[in-house]
Amino acid sequence: MDSGMTKTTESTDRSPATSTDPAEKRRSDKAGMPPGSLVHIGTRGPEKVTISVIDYTEAEFQQSDVADVQDLAPYLRSGSNTWICVRGLHQTEIIEAVGRLFKVHPLFLEDVVNTSQRPKIEDAGDYLFIVLKTLYRDSHDKKKESIIADQLSLVLGPNFLLSFEERKGSLFDPVIERLRAGKGRIRKAGTDYLAYAVIDAVVDNYFVLLEKLADKIEFLEEDVVTNATPDLLRIIHKLKTDMIFLRRSVWPLREVINRLAVGESPLIKEATRPYFRDVYDHTIHVIDTLETFRDIVSGMLDIYLSSVSNKLNEIMKVLTIIATMFIPLTFLVGWYGMNFKNMPELEWRWGYPMVMVISVCTVVGLLLFFRRKRWL
Repeated sequence: MDSGMTKTTESTDRSPATSTDPAEKRRSDKAGMPPGSLVHIGTRGPEKVTISVIDYTEAEFQQSDVADVQDLAPYLRSGSNTWICVRGLHQTEIIEAVGRLFKVHPLFLEDVVNTSQRPKIEDAGDYLFIVLKTLYRDSHDKKKESIIADQLSLVLGPNFLLSFEERKGSLFDPVIERLRAGKGRIRKAGTDYLAYAVIDAVVDNYFVLLEKLADKIEFLEEDVVTNATPDLLRIIHKLKTDMIFLRRSVWPLREVINRLAVGESPLIKEATRPYFRDVYDHTIHVIDTLETFRDIVSGMLDIYLSSVSNKLNEIMKVLTIIATMFIPLTFLVGWYGMNFKNMPELEWRWGYPMVMVISVCTVVGLLLFFRRKRWL
């Protein structure tokens, strides 16, 4: 790759939370194609690709939708800051046209449409290319609620920010409202601060997801001791899988934010670096919380197995006590069931009542013995 750019090795693992829709394409579908071939890897959204433009200065704010990529050309030469939001990745010709207009390398555009990328950052000199994951819960089916990870790609230039989202969402609405209202320093600062605001919104949304997971784990901790059922085991296993998926989505982000906070790129002003360091602290907090949750879920699995084992032991103890009480009774029945002619007790008038008394006394004696040993 030219301009001193290096292409990092990407993981080929598919997310456990990704859809298995027939319209979904996988990395193997583009095997053998030359580097830089734009093939959308992921689930195709039902909506069309949309492009919106937010152009602002300290005194002005304009937001509009763009139907043709060529309508973005005037923003290249404007003296304002521009945020171009591309929502939808399945129409690769639009992604290619936007990239060509802003001179984004084809290998980076290839990473934009490949939604299985891990979080990373690349310094191309004239711009920074950043990939991260937006996480949220898919709650359409409460019984099969899963975690969805959408890819967000950012291209940060001197006076522009390109954002490529898999689908339209409301995650960045607060950032847009801050731009519209002109509160704080977001309109006074450059696009590096805008990139911080977008990344900060993504990381803050992680905490929303963690709070929901914390509530779910709290309820499971109560049930795992008192109600260890096979359904509960499936929930714990699903939760453990989610923890692994979340860790894989968040862990690489630590390096990305760290490079933005302490890197040497002139695109990040010194005044903005403290804000990225704050996001870095939040990212570490998220990772530590995920590690804690993962340990708790692993402990819940051990508690579940112990609870099932204890329940089985209780059942076996009851069955053993019942069998122990019937051993002497079986001996008496077998003894007097031999039908020998010379058994005086068979002709005795009180023989049958005496056998009943002996049987009852034997059972009562065994029960008292078990109670004394604290086995009951």
